[in-house]
Amino acid sequence: MDMENNGDSKGLIMEKELSNGRTPQNVSSSILRKKSDPILVSKIRFKMVRQLLANLQEVLLGTKLAVLFPAVPLAIVADFYNFGRPWIFALSLLGLAPLAERVSFLTEQIAYYTGATVGGLLNATCGNATELIIALFALRQNKIHVVKYSLLGSILSNLLLVLGTSLLCGGLANLKKEQRYDRKQADVNSLLLLLGLLCHLLPLMFRYASSGIGNSTAALCTLQLSRASSIVMLVAYVAYIIFQLKTHRQLFDAAQEDDDEEEDEEKAVLGFGSAFTWLVGMTIIISVLSEYVVGTIEAASESWGISVSFISIILLPIVGNAAEHAGSIIFAFKNKLDISLGVALGSASQISMFVVPLSVIVAWIMGIQMDLDFSLLETGSLAFSIIVTAFALQDGTSHYMKGVVLFLCYIVISACFFVHKIPPPNQTAVNLGVELSSGGLTA
Repeated sequence: MDMENNGDSKGLIMEKELSNGRTPQNVSSSILRKKSDPILVSKIRFKMVRQLLANLQEVLLGTKLAVLFPAVPLAIVADFYNFGRPWIFALSLLGLAPLAERVSFLTEQIAYYTGATVGGLLNATCGNATELIIALFALRQNKIHVVKYSLLGSILSNLLLVLGTSLLCGGLANLKKEQRYDRKQADVNSLLLLLGLLCHLLPLMFRYASSGIGNSTAALCTLQLSRASSIVMLVAYVAYIIFQLKTHRQLFDAAQEDDDEEEDEEKAVLGFGSAFTWLVGMTIIISVLSEYVVGTIEAASESWGISVSFISIILLPIVGNAAEHAGSIIFAFKNKLDISLGVALGSASQISMFVVPLSVIVAWIMGIQMDLDFSLLETGSLAFSIIVTAFALQDGTSHYMKGVVLFLCYIVISACFFVHKIPPPNQTAVNLGVELSSGGLTA
């Protein structure tokens, strides 16, 4: 009984922290953190050494995913000694899981010093840093299909796997309780996802509708439409940030309950300089591992007999967001669905409305022709996922059957991409580049 009360109290504290600039993603990741024992380093005589060891203890051992940290040096060693490329891919993928959680922790530490608004903006921007870094390295290597697959997979994973598993586990754990959540937050995210879906559908439909005007003209028009749509999506995301952090902030605060017990608010455990330095270091390590992942994904696909689409859409998002996913499920067990929905829908909206259009704009700057045409199979999967999720969340209540449906939708889509062993289609960038250099293509 005491353990249950302690768990509820911890959940209340985390809910209250949402009003201090923290996003649901940060709160969800924090469920996997561990309190460090200051006694271990308190006996060190030299202050500088003691502070360094304390920081190491907080950053490297302050997460339950610390057991995966050895994969980071192993991946670097495997690359240095030219071990099998599938091994480099697997080790890099495992190493990204704790690093992604630590980035969330470090941005949260910086937010303690910057205030609620700047901290919330920082958290909202860095919430999916791993996906963004992988996308940028894939763009640098002109692997546009990997960018599209990985970002699509992140959206599908959040909408169907994370949300579905959370609703399923939460429903089974609270069979005798009515599970309710605030529909207003879900409605806002659903609208954003539908806008993003429209921006994905228009280039696809335009490509089919303009089949008679020539490949070169159609490709160029599709690219221009995608860039214009990306700018619109980024404007919508900026409006969403203002809406979330300023004008309608109360909609995104988890429902708060009166708590007469003594509040035990968390405080920063790292200084601003230390947190910023660690954040830069972690980002560099994530960049190294992301380059390994992008560079060895085809080799892993050939060695394991699994398509690149399945690895990018299914495996990458599951490992990269393991901390958030686990935290979302744990909060669903505690009947804190507002946080679970904030994690799943918030991350999906951020990927769809920020990371995807930003990738298109960055590719434009780099001279790479990436568009928003994700092909028929991928866009259709995204459309049905958003529609099914919107229908499941329309009444403000939840039960395990909704989780079952969403989870099974993810299983079916996973099976589809598992058997989808067709090589990725020729990238628009390659086609357009050949056309522009040769003056046209033969139909």
